[in-house]
Amino acid sequence: MTSTKKTATKKSTAKSAAAGKKKEPAVPAAATATATAEKPAAVRSDAEIGEIREALDERLRELREEYEGAIVGISEAQRERLADSAGDDQVDSGSKTVEREQEISLANSVRERMIQVERALERLDDGDYGICEKCGTAIPAARLAAFPSATLCVNCKQLEERR
Repeated sequence: MTSTKKTATKKSTAKSAAAGKKKEPAVPAAATATATAEKPAAVRSDAEIGEIREALDERLRELREEYEGAIVGISEAQRERLADSAGDDQVDSGSKTVEREQEISLANSVRERMIQVERALERLDDGDYGICEKCGTAIPAARLAAFPSATLCVNCKQLEERR
């Protein structure tokens, strides 16, 4: 290939790469500043915040107890399986493995819920509790009553679940 052909190929490749890129619409700085300044504050009285904190703390205590119990149960079951496994065939061994994986999965689920409650407490401390993380609107009280560690409003949660 000659140097002229190489140059022409490089130019056409650069043009096609530039044509493939889409330009993002420019967002005026004033619009960005307005959007961040309009972040609604969850207007809650000290009594409401105290009740919410108490409920979240209680739920966290319950989850921690459940998690610790699950971990102790997994440890004890593992010791029993090691002592009991002599003479097991493949089916028995496979059943025990499935049971152990289910126990671990349940413990991980409890741990995830603990993290959600801890995060809700952090949001309460930061003053962001009850505000949707995606759109910034207030999360309805009914949703928070049903799921106190909710971080998304109903609309944003529905959109997320559709994906």
